[in-house]
Order: sequence, then C-alpha cells, then structure tokens
Amino acid sequence: MGEESVTHRTTGSVLLSPVSDIVGVPLDQVNFLVCQIFGLVLAFWFRLSLSHRRVGPVVRHAVVTLLGSCFAIFCFGWYASHLFILVLACYAIMVMASQHNIQSYSMIAAMGYLTVCQVSRVFIFNYGILSTDFSGPLMIVTQKITTLAFQVHDGMCKEETLTPEQKDQAVVSKPSLLQYLSYNLNFFSVLVGPCSNYKDYVAFIEGRHLQHRLRRPGAQGMSVQNGWDKMPSPSPVGAVVHKLLICAGCLVVFFSVTKAFPIAYNIDPHFITETPFPTRLAYAFVSIQAARPKFYFAWTLADAVHNAAGYGIKGLNEKGEVSWDLISNIHIWEIEATTSFKKFIDNWNIQTGIWLKFVCYDRASRYRTALTFVLSALWHGVYPGYYFTFLTAIPITMAARAMRKSARHHFLSFRALKLSYDGVTWAATQLTICYTVMPFLLLAVEPTMQYYRSMYFHVHIISVLLALSLPGRSRGPRTQPHNLNNNVKED
Repeated sequence: MGEESVTHRTTGSVLLSPVSDIVGVPLDQVNFLVCQIFGLVLAFWFRLSLSHRRVGPVVRHAVVTLLGSCFAIFCFGWYASHLFILVLACYAIMVMASQHNIQSYSMIAAMGYLTVCQVSRVFIFNYGILSTDFSGPLMIVTQKITTLAFQVHDGMCKEETLTPEQKDQAVVSKPSLLQYLSYNLNFFSVLVGPCSNYKDYVAFIEGRHLQHRLRRPGAQGMSVQNGWDKMPSPSPVGAVVHKLLICAGCLVVFFSVTKAFPIAYNIDPHFITETPFPTRLAYAFVSIQAARPKFYFAWTLADAVHNAAGYGIKGLNEKGEVSWDLISNIHIWEIEATTSFKKFIDNWNIQTGIWLKFVCYDRASRYRTALTFVLSALWHGVYPGYYFTFLTAIPITMAARAMRKSARHHFLSFRALKLSYDGVTWAATQLTICYTVMPFLLLAVEPTMQYYRSMYFHVHIISVLLALSLPGRSRGPRTQPHNLNNNVKED
C-alpha cells in the first residue's frame, strides 16, 4: 500500500516507473537520484566545456538555470511552478522595495509562501513524507532569497552598523534577473541545496572564485596568490570520488541497517509495554543512528555535484592542498564522535545553520537562541513534531552549556580522567540527540507524546533541573558566533 500510494501521488515524470517497480524504491526517490547522477555528469561537462575561459558568464548563468528548471519539472511536474512563482515574486520585491524594507518584505513573502505550501502538504499528503517533495526545493530557495535580500540590504547600509561578517558578504548592487534566477534555480542545488553565499556563487560563474579562495595572507597584510592564478584550475576529481565513496557506503548502510530498525517501532504498543526501559533506550539510539545515512547520502552527493562543476573550493588546508568543503552540509565524523550537543548542531545541516545565524541570530537583539530555534522550526514546516524537537532543544542547549561550564574543567587534569569524561559525554550527547530528534521523525502529536511517555520525559526533566540549578554563562560583551549554528557558545 505504501509504495503504491507514494507512486500514485508523484506529480513528476513517470518515465522511470519501471525502474521504481524493479528496485522497490518510490518513484520520487528514483527521479531524484537519477537527476542527481545526471547532474553529476553535467557538472563535469559544465566545468570542462563551459568554463569561464571558453564562454562568458551570461551563457553559464543561462545554462545552469535552464538545466535546473528542467530538473525541477522532471521531479515535481506542475508543483515546480511554486518555485518559479516564489522566485519571480521575490525578485519583483528586490527590484521595487527600498533598501530599508527589502529584507523584511523578502522574508515575509518567502517564509509566508513556504508556510502556505507546508500547510497544504500536511493536509494533502496527510502526514505522508515524500523524500523529494516539492517543499524541499522551496525551503532551499527560501534560504537563498532571504540571504541575498539581507546581503543587498547590508550593501546599502552604513558600514559602521554592520558586523565584519556582514560587511564581507554585503552585495552593493542588486542582481540582474538572470543572475537571480541562476543563483536560485541552478541545477547544482535546485533539488537538495545547499544554500551558498551569493558572492561566492557569482565569483564562481564569472571565474573569480579561484583567485579569491586560493590566496594566502602575505607580508604587511598583502595577499599572495600562491601561484594558483598562473596554473590551470585545480581538478575536483579526487574530492568527488571521495564523496561518491561516502555515498556508496551510506547506501549500503541504508539498505542493510536502516530498514531493519524502523523509527515507528519506538512507539509500538507491544514494544513499549513488554520491553524494559534500557532496551527501549538502546533501540531508540540504534534506530536514530540508522536513520542518518539517507541524509548523509543526499547532502554528500549534492556536495559532489557542486565540486564536479568546479564550485566549492574553500582554500588551502594545513597540508597546502586544495580543500573542497566550502559548501559542505555535513561533517560525518564530527557528528558521530561528538561529545557536545552544540557541536552536533554545528556539524549537521551546516549551510542551514549559517543561514539561521546570518538572518536571525546575528540580528536579534534579545532571545537570540529561542528565536533562532523558532525560525528553524517554521522553516522546516508545520508538522507538530518539528516544534517539539526545536522547543525541546532550547532547555537542552541551556543545560548543556551550564553543565559544561560547571563540570568540564574538573576533568582536564589527567588524560584518563579526560577520556572518561569524553566517553560519558559522548553517550549522554547521543542519547539526548535521539530523544530530541525523535518527534522530528514521528511528525504528529500523538506518536510524539506516546514516545515521551514511554521515556518518562526524562530528558525534559533533567535538562530543566540542570538549567535551573547550575550557574549559567556570565554575561559579557556580545560576541559573534564563529560558525553556522553557534548560537550556543562553549568554553
């Protein structure tokens, strides 16, 4: 019933229906995967045949926009019109709005349209999630529209009112329609993102990306090009192959492990009543761990597509090698080995964290952490489970910060003590994350409350008690978070 229902609801192309039937994977996911693989091939072609040395930026902008639009129509059919309507409407706002209101109007329009579509998704699909549902690309476009609107607003403000990061990312002139469409609808990111910096994207299209990213500081504040400006563009093949191997590993785990530990079993009545609490806790941990590879796969493949086109150079690493992680959306090892709730947030869906920091956290005068979590929940959608997750994260964040500040320094004197502390905090962090994100996957109110009751609300109770009983961070001068979701700072 499930697979047939999903296939029936597909609004995109049905050309690959036989493939979907053979492999037993919903047609939406087959369309997505085929487009991404085809996009990988096209990205290599784009880099080699349409490089900035061969054609001008107008041709490059036009080609990536056309291909991205075709991908959207292939995957979503008439639902792709939502993308085009939102992008064109927000470009009209950018052209006509004043510098003081451009970011506000764009935020209201983009988030409002996204929310309307999310509401319709709940009622139309009745809590059925399609992995390539049209709201996913809308979410990415919303990030890009609002990011660019704030950058244009910053470009027209007095520099003394901006943070160093805002000055660096400010856009001093409004983009042309073609640039705007290319940024929002390019085939590298139209299906799964991620959102990237507009200035980085335009520099890549115009061929200025290498000179900007591969220079190093020289004497007396001068920049040196390291000779990269005299050499051919660095090859992304190594980085792409490495990321494709990660994708292959994620697929193996998904088909061998993920399907063996369904999330829904956490709220099975027989499982809850007949299974001891430690066993239920262990199953929750395993099932959440097993649910991650599909996200790892999608984000890593998207990163590989960008790299294949020559986009994504971050700079030179400590070995003097080119790093292709500028727009990476996931750091898998850091997530799996993290001993901190904050570090998990910092390394998960990285570009969304950067967006939240740029448009909300850095600009809010009060309640920055709470407002950032609320915006994140609104952006994700209207499923109640999302709100349970992000609202639960607020006291956990406060408790983790207070606990780290109060206890960590007591365990740093001896290596064995530090290792023991790391082991305990790793287990506590991973179990807390499982508890926090479970409603995100269960979606509805009743399954979420059923799970919370089976867990005796223990994380809620512990986090609130810790947040209230332990001393918080002393208030000092407002500092700028270093990375993405750094709305929680640690010692």
